[in-house]
Amino acid sequence: MKNVADYVRSIPDFPEPGVIFRDITTILQDPDGLHLAVDGLIGMVKDIDYDVVVGPESRGFIFGVPVAYAEHKGFVPVRKKGKLPCETISIEYELEYGTAELEIHKDAIKPGQKVVIIDDLMATGGTMEAIIKLIEQLGGEVVKICFVMELAGLKGRERLSKYPVDALVVYDGK
Repeated sequence: MKNVADYVRSIPDFPEPGVIFRDITTILQDPDGLHLAVDGLIGMVKDIDYDVVVGPESRGFIFGVPVAYAEHKGFVPVRKKGKLPCETISIEYELEYGTAELEIHKDAIKPGQKVVIIDDLMATGGTMEAIIKLIEQLGGEVVKICFVMELAGLKGRERLSKYPVDALVVYDGK
């Protein structure tokens, strides 16, 4: 029987020499791969008490929405600056080369709500750290963070050590 890792395409030397790019499009293109990934994420949250799923643009939408649907929970998108139509709060955070800014609707998370965050990949954990800050600023409590893949060599889990983190596939390198 196959596992999720069997559906990940690894592309050496992309975007630069020495990097192995882990491509999720091959998971999405295969019905069995997609089913395994979504079912695996659902399995990570089945015994968790939570109210809502949060997913960052754009791959967090792909994997977060089916989990929210299957678990009969709401879904809250976190988007790049300027993409949400109502009043938002935002956070600027550091990238490897420069900065980025994320936003969430001001009314998306109610004080006291328990939140699961779902995304495709954990690298350094910087984006997830910014998302957590947005959720907590609105009064939400992050109870679990789930990823399809983790690049353990970038030590993102250490940055998120105050939170329960899980990944379907863990790669040792970067």
